[in-house]
Amino acid sequence: MTDPIVFAHRGFAGSYPENTVAAVRGAVDHGADAVEIDVQPTADGDVVVFHDRRLDGPADGDGLTDGAGVVWEQSTADVTAARVLGTDECVPLLSELLSAVPAHVTVNIELKNPGSDAVRPGEALVADERATASERWEPFVESVVMVTDDFGHDFLFSSFCEGALTALDTNAQNGQLAALVAPNCATAGETVSLRYDVDAVHPPIEQFGGEDGTDWTAVADGIGASVNAWTARDWRDARRALNGGADGVIADYPGLLSYR
Repeated sequence: MTDPIVFAHRGFAGSYPENTVAAVRGAVDHGADAVEIDVQPTADGDVVVFHDRRLDGPADGDGLTDGAGVVWEQSTADVTAARVLGTDECVPLLSELLSAVPAHVTVNIELKNPGSDAVRPGEALVADERATASERWEPFVESVVMVTDDFGHDFLFSSFCEGALTALDTNAQNGQLAALVAPNCATAGETVSLRYDVDAVHPPIEQFGGEDGTDWTAVADGIGASVNAWTARDWRDARRALNGGADGVIADYPGLLSYR
């Protein structure tokens, strides 16, 4: 039996300031098979590694950085000067972060946002909607691919948004494609996975082991894809995913497979 793949979620976000150079270096030191990161554009069109819509977070919560404003409305200089979670680590450019990852480590790049609030995550779109959504994502996807073309890693491109997957399917010739399945959206996730004959399916751990859950192993086997569950926050999450047939676990901490 093949050993499960461990993806360091945002560079093991439970142990390091997420989506930073320090995080991916720490993940590599802990032996992660892959690092998972989030990307979106700045107002200048550069690709930065960041998860949230805003640098200062939602109005009712704490932000990830000491910066402010919607990421894609801020200059590259302002975004990359923002410090993450009160540390000295700043929001990196995608190129900067990839330079810190050894070539033998797989990089899972989640396309979080192309610079728009009209992205419709977790939905399976009809044909006309897919075309419109793909056009919205196309420039950003091209920017991401342009960066990754300069690196020799194995890349896995993922998104919750079908528009991103449509654009990636056309443009990302240097990597594989993964469908991220949103919570409570298993049917849409299965439809999108089959529609693009993806290389990997990433369902939430909550969809493993339940009586009404989708059989993701069967779905993936039908298209020759792997199944990687997100996000394991403790060893029980990891065990639930693996007992449910997952090939890999996207984890917030290292060492979560030790108790399986």
